[in-house]
Amino acid sequence: MNSRIILLGATGYTGDLVLDALLRRGVRPTVAGRNPTALAALAERFGGLDHLVVDATTPDGLKRHLRRGDVLITTVGPFERFGFPVAQAAADAGAHYLDSSGEVGFVRTLHTLHHHRARDTGAVMLPAFGYDYVPGILAAALALRQAGEAATSVDIGYFATGPIWRGISQGTRTTMRDGMTLPSARWHRRVLVDERTASRVRRFTVRGRRKSAFLVSGTEVLFLPGEFPSLEDVTVYNGWFPELSRFLSAYSALTHATTRLPAGGKVTDALTRPLLLGPPGGPDAALRARIPSHVVAVASAGRENQGPLAEVHLEGPNPYSLTGELIAWAAHHIATRAGVTPGVVGPVTAFGLDTLHQGCAELGLVTV
Repeated sequence: MNSRIILLGATGYTGDLVLDALLRRGVRPTVAGRNPTALAALAERFGGLDHLVVDATTPDGLKRHLRRGDVLITTVGPFERFGFPVAQAAADAGAHYLDSSGEVGFVRTLHTLHHHRARDTGAVMLPAFGYDYVPGILAAALALRQAGEAATSVDIGYFATGPIWRGISQGTRTTMRDGMTLPSARWHRRVLVDERTASRVRRFTVRGRRKSAFLVSGTEVLFLPGEFPSLEDVTVYNGWFPELSRFLSAYSALTHATTRLPAGGKVTDALTRPLLLGPPGGPDAALRARIPSHVVAVASAGRENQGPLAEVHLEGPNPYSLTGELIAWAAHHIATRAGVTPGVVGPVTAFGLDTLHQGCAELGLVTV
């Protein structure tokens, strides 16, 4: 190991998955957080890991523990609330940075704040490096490479099989609830635009069946246009609940409309509260094994009544398991190898398409 790997949030659900994936790779990270008792117990449970008690709510609270070239992983969200001081500390220290965010607005701001400084210090900053949104970026990049320069549009759909509602974590339910009232970013006619979440519904073919999915945000719209300059449109869809996609589209329109009412906040809160129903934490290993992921990317020339130029399907582990494995793979790769592109960058820019494709295949995310 050429660099320390520091895991912030190791005592949480996602942090635990990342820690397990790192340990299976033979990496013994430094675990960090604000609860000294919980950290000490965690460190002892795994044979005496190094641990840091840190205040991550201010950049200085974490920066004094970081060295240039360290790899800092954070799984502490919501990132719009807790993520900026952590990213600031990494950027100031010249440390590499990875997070599990699914919040596209956070990623956009991170790029604005830290991209140039990270390039100057040689730091690689990889936000949203998990199921949100590495599989979609990989599938789209493979489809676009296969389609060639004729492709000007790519649509990406995220699907899962098995008892998906039972297999959603408390954090994901909160993100889904917030997403119903927040806009979704879309790359349209070479411009980044915001549209109402679920305002569009598209059908994809998944394992021979047509399934519906609704418009959501994804970092694909931020990173793919830079990799593929001919792209005019990038749109991301979620098909976890294909039979409910049109209902959720209407539901989103209703919740969006209530925000304009005099008492809109209370009405919207009441309408979206059912999305929070479910057990705390996240699915255990047995349940995760029953809910694999499926991502599809369709590249086209962007004209109506014309079939796809290329279509790529990826299947892999459960979304939560995949997030832990992806972050562990990337952290280990950055810590032990050269040739990773610095800056606030996407997966393809950071590692190159072939290296990313091979790494994901090793984790079980494969083309089908």
